[in-house]
Amino acid sequence: MKPKLHSLGIPDEIATMIRGMHPELKSKIKSAFKAILEEPHTGKLLRNELAGLRRFRVSRFRIIYRVVKKDVEIVAVGPHIRIYEET
Repeated sequence: MKPKLHSLGIPDEIATMIRGMHPELKSKIKSAFKAILEEPHTGKLLRNELAGLRRFRVSRFRIIYRVVKKDVEIVAVGPHIRIYEET
């Protein structure tokens, strides 16, 4: 078993939103969180106003996050159509 190198920070409002999602999508998002924790720099770097953030694609949804030292902070989760404007 690999040692856990990073910790995941999810704001309460995002955790509540994920709990209310369809079980299949919820499962995909949880798997994406595991993948991000294993390799935090796997997500694509964002530019311009969102510089310093990364995005990870999950179907039509995006997970927006930042890596700070040994922590991965989830900033937003939502459909790609509006997630960047909301973030």
